[in-house]
Amino acid sequence: MAGERAARRRSPVLRLLRTLWFALLALPVLLLVAILLYAFVPVPSTLMIGRWLTLQPVERQWVPLAEISPNLIRAVIAAEDQRYCSHRGVDWVELNAVMEDEDGPSRGASTLSMQTAKNVFLWPGRSYVRKALEIPLAMAIDFAWGKPRVVEVYLNVAEWGEGVFGAEAAAQRHFGKPAARLTPAEAARLAGALPNPLLRDPAKPNRALLSASARVQRRVGQLGPLGDCAVPA
Repeated sequence: MAGERAARRRSPVLRLLRTLWFALLALPVLLLVAILLYAFVPVPSTLMIGRWLTLQPVERQWVPLAEISPNLIRAVIAAEDQRYCSHRGVDWVELNAVMEDEDGPSRGASTLSMQTAKNVFLWPGRSYVRKALEIPLAMAIDFAWGKPRVVEVYLNVAEWGEGVFGAEAAAQRHFGKPAARLTPAEAARLAGALPNPLLRDPAKPNRALLSASARVQRRVGQLGPLGDCAVPA
């Protein structure tokens, strides 16, 4: 009798362990399905989902890459990931240099593929755990989606102000025009605002944003056609 009672007490624990085990096994499958599905459909970010769940407004209109100005595509590549067209999702040279820094992982090591993986699948913040998860996800989406699709997703989920997500919403909010009509200077301001989109207003740039946008424009000129791998033909 005592043995039976002990077995009954253990059974809920065993069921919980089995459930957790199956959940861990299912997670990679679910991620694979999501990666394949997101290669074709409009993609939300985890920040957007969080705002929806807490009943906060989200301003975002998905637009295909062909309806986003090449000026913005080039500006974001120049600002965020100058070797984007040559790596396979992870810039190992930059990542190794940053990981060896005593301050730990930073935005400087994040490629556009890694930032897209974080925005779509993971959570904000700085940690080795998140960075370790970003790496295989970035490589997977770079392989499964290709360079243009990664940029298309990134430009449709990037945050450009409180509740403002994506290039179209950002262009309409800050410049009163569609993303397709952004000038090089406007695109550089949007790209320069990305490191701190809640404090940098592209419509009313402060000194830091003006300096950043000028730096972006110089980098665009330096990259030239090396930054065109995601620009629609």
